[in-house]
Amino acid sequence: MNIENLKNKARRLKNDTLALYFALQDPRVPFFAKTIIIFIVGYALSPIDLIPDFIPVLGYLDDLIIVPLGIALALKMIPKEILVECREKVKNGTLNTKIKWIGAIIVISIWILIIYISIKIIIAHKS
Repeated sequence: MNIENLKNKARRLKNDTLALYFALQDPRVPFFAKTIIIFIVGYALSPIDLIPDFIPVLGYLDDLIIVPLGIALALKMIPKEILVECREKVKNGTLNTKIKWIGAIIVISIWILIIYISIKIIIAHKS
């Protein structure tokens, strides 16, 4: 597998992730598909993994397997015509910068909360 092939797969995965974002907003997408989308996005953004990242090889293996498989499952659950529309929105760059900022704020807030809780635990443990 060459580097160009990996780049194409990464680009496709990113585009499919954005397509899932648009699908999540579409009322025609089945409830169960939306549930899978929320779970996968939550897992991908969560700093907590099934297998911690500090474990050599296996730590990143769950991210490399679970997230793409979840995305593939969610994509299969979305009706084809809706998925085509969502991919077209991604292709046209419909995602506005306001949405990007909201996503960044959510991720940063999660990290701040984790740091805050960690500090509280450390302080409580020293007392």
